Amino acid sequence: MIAALRGGSGKTIFSVGLIGALRNRGVTVAPFKKGPDYIDAGWLAMAAGRPCYNLDSFLIDTPIICNSYQRHTRDVQMAVIEGNRGLYDCINTQGLTSTAELAKLLELPVLLCLDATKTTRTMAAVVAGCAAFDPALKIAGVLLNHVAGARHEKILRDSIEQHAGIPVLGAVPKLRKQIFPERHMGLVPTYEHQWAQEAVGAMGELAEKYVDLTAIAKLCRSNVASADRPSGPCDASSASGVSASGTEHSAGRRPRIGIVRDSAFQFYYPENLEALVEAGAELVVTSPLFEDNLPPVDGLYIGGGFPETHAARLSRNVTYRDQIKRLAEQGLPVYAECGGLMYLGRELILDDGTFPMAGVLPVSFGFSRRPQGHGYTMLRVARPNPFFAVGDTLKGHEFHYSTVQSCAADPDRMAFDMTRGSGLVEGRDGLCQGNVLATYSHIHALGTPQWAPALVARARAFAEGRAENT
Repeated sequence: MIAALRGGSGKTIFSVGLIGALRNRGVTVAPFKKGPDYIDAGWLAMAAGRPCYNLDSFLIDTPIICNSYQRHTRDVQMAVIEGNRGLYDCINTQGLTSTAELAKLLELPVLLCLDATKTTRTMAAVVAGCAAFDPALKIAGVLLNHVAGARHEKILRDSIEQHAGIPVLGAVPKLRKQIFPERHMGLVPTYEHQWAQEAVGAMGELAEKYVDLTAIAKLCRSNVASADRPSGPCDASSASGVSASGTEHSAGRRPRIGIVRDSAFQFYYPENLEALVEAGAELVVTSPLFEDNLPPVDGLYIGGGFPETHAARLSRNVTYRDQIKRLAEQGLPVYAECGGLMYLGRELILDDGTFPMAGVLPVSFGFSRRPQGHGYTMLRVARPNPFFAVGDTLKGHEFHYSTVQSCAADPDRMAFDMTRGSGLVEGRDGLCQGNVLATYSHIHALGTPQWAPALVARARAFAEGRAENT
C-alpha cells in the first residue's frame, strides 16, 4: 500500500514509477486504487499494462472487496495499491473507510510517502506518530519526495530510521520539470495527451534510480510468506465466486450496449463494464468525437469525463447527437453519469460560447471555478425509473464543477432523494425521460449489483420489441 499524509504528496508518482520499474524488470504487477478515482487508476493501468481495479470500502462491502482483490492477484507476482488522501483520513472519526483500514483488511505493508519540502528531523516525529496511532498497521518503509539534496536526504534518513525505527526505501529529488500535467480534478487523464507512455517511462526511470526496488520486492515476498497466520476477514474462502453483476445472464442474443468512450467520456470502472458483460451484454465502444453515426445498439452507457473541453466538437456532430435523441424518444435505454448527463442536456454554456448538446433532457449547464459537488453520495430511490427499485438505497460519488443554469424538469419527478451529497437540484438527482436515467452520481457495479442486470434487461427488451416491429 502506497500511502501519504495528505493528497498531493506524490503517491501517484511513486505508485506509477514503482509499477513501471517492476514491470521493466519482468515482474507482473496488479494495480489497484483505493477510493473512488478514475484518473489515477488510468495511469496505474498504463504503467502495469493491465486494468486497475478500485477498492472502496464506502461503496463496496468488505467480502466483495476481498473477493475483488484476491481474484485480480491470482496470476501476478506483486500487487501495488495507491491509497487516497492521508493515511488515516476518512469521512468519520472512526476511520473505517481510510487507507489504513484497507491495508489492515488486506494485511498489506504500507510504504508512507512524505513530501520532505523544508523539513528534516520533524519527519521522524511524524512517522513515529503515524506508526503509534494504530499499532495494528504495519508501516514497513518510507518514501521521501522533493528531497533538496544529498545532505537533506541524509538528515531525513538518519532521523527517521533512528527515531522511528522504519527504513527509508526511496528518496526522489525535486524535479526541474513537471512530468504529469495537472487539472482541476487532479492529474490529466491518460486519454488526453500523446506522451502519456513517455511520462510513465520517466517515472519508472526515477523509481529505478532512487527507490530500493530490491528491498520492496523482499518486503512483498516476506508478506506473502507470513500469510500462514490465522484466517482474517479476507481469508481465501471470501474469494468464492462473487460476480460484479451478481446474476447469470439468460441464453439467447446478447443485447448490444454502446459505451461512449473517448477523451470527453472516459470515466468507467472496469468492474462496471465487466458487470454488463457478465449480465449478458455485448459491448460496443463508440465516440461522438470520431464517428458521425451511432452504431446499432440496444442500450447506451455514457460515463463521466470532460465534455466541456470538447464542447465545440461534440456540438458540431449534429448527426450523432440527433440520433441519440431520436432513439431515446423511441425508448432506447440510456444510463448516464455526470459528463454523460451534461451531454444529454440542452446545452453547455461556457466562457467562449453556448454549445448545443443532445437535447434529451431539459437542462442547461454552466461551469464554476469551485467544485459544485465533491465526495461520497447516498441516494434514496424515491420515484419510478428504468433501472432501480423504489426504496433502494444507492451509494456513489460526485465530483464536478458544472452548474445547473436552468432545468425545466420537475424536481418532484426526479428518481433520487439525496441523503448525502449535492445532487442536481433541491436535494434531488436522477433525471428520467422514458428509458433514460441520468445522474451526477457515479456508481460502482460491485457496490450496486442490481444496476448492470437492469440495464441489460432493458436493452434486451428494447431489442426484442424492435425485432417484433420489423
